[in-house]
Amino acid sequence: MKTTVYSCSLLFSLLLFNSCADDMMTMNATSQQKKSNQPITYAKPGGGGGGTTAPTIYTTGDPADVVRTTSFGIALIGGADSDTPSETAAFQFLVSKSGGGDFVVLRSSGADGYNNYVYSTIGGVNSVQTLLITSRAQADDVTTESIVRNAEAIFIAGGDQANYVNYWKDTKLEAAINYAVNTRNVPIGGTSAGTAILGQFYYGATSGGSVTSAQALANPYHRDMAGIDGGSFLAVNHLTNVITDSHYGQRDRQGRHFTFMARLVKDFSVPYASVKGIGVDEATSVLIESNGSSKIYGSGNAYFLLGFGGTPETCLSRTALTWNRGGQAVKAYVIPGTVSGTNTFNLPTWTGTGGTSEFWYANAGTFVRN
Repeated sequence: MKTTVYSCSLLFSLLLFNSCADDMMTMNATSQQKKSNQPITYAKPGGGGGGTTAPTIYTTGDPADVVRTTSFGIALIGGADSDTPSETAAFQFLVSKSGGGDFVVLRSSGADGYNNYVYSTIGGVNSVQTLLITSRAQADDVTTESIVRNAEAIFIAGGDQANYVNYWKDTKLEAAINYAVNTRNVPIGGTSAGTAILGQFYYGATSGGSVTSAQALANPYHRDMAGIDGGSFLAVNHLTNVITDSHYGQRDRQGRHFTFMARLVKDFSVPYASVKGIGVDEATSVLIESNGSSKIYGSGNAYFLLGFGGTPETCLSRTALTWNRGGQAVKAYVIPGTVSGTNTFNLPTWTGTGGTSEFWYANAGTFVRN
């Protein structure tokens, strides 16, 4: 569906911008929506001078805030989805838990690509607002804080998770997300980079490069491993001691994810029997209910990892990783997605149905799935 952006003319803006620009955008959008009975997306530019630190905001639907009763849930999408069954299921899941309120998309690049998809294709929400946040100042802006605190659903788009960490951590936006999720029971989801930051621990990819499995296994402290952190960013129920990863099988990320877990044990004092990982293939989603039960949708797999055999034997800089422990360093449960979400996993008990059990380990950088 075509997106239309309404604003004052340049001459009118020069004369009366401070008094009328926002009102005119709202009136034009509302008027056109009534005439055509179609959703209108209008953009409110931010951060463009005049002392403002507000982000650019794209709004589709009713711009007036509404209050709805929400129920908590998590949608982990593996990335590269576009109108796939897993993406549809994930957004239907988030909307169903939003109470029909205001759906907020957070991103640091791109524009309003989700607006009409969520508002019209999925349907059932009062509005969709995309906030394009490209600086810490915008993450600390009171407009950002207010919109996110009052959201009925939050979705973090793909992009570069380093931006999310660098721009959002220790800001009003971070506090607003945690408030919405933990106090108001707002559902939250993400895809690709958005999925990568939802666990208590995360890989921030802050060096500018994304580490490969071969690099991580050969040197757990490779420069592109920079950004492994956690414990003081997003706090999402059921994801304690969890580190997530996306584009999983398509980009051969099992070995690096295994190495992330070794680093959490070695450097972050996570007990080996408590460290966990969730990996999600492309075109696949893991939809987690408020009680921690989940269903896996799509055409790929979801991987649920748990430290098992003991601590890593060798996890040192410039030295290949050995985490063997009798070939049982990490227990993995690999679950294929389905169109109807037939296969399940329970996060509180870390047990599932419809999948296959494996043990993962590494000897001197050689990664083995058995």
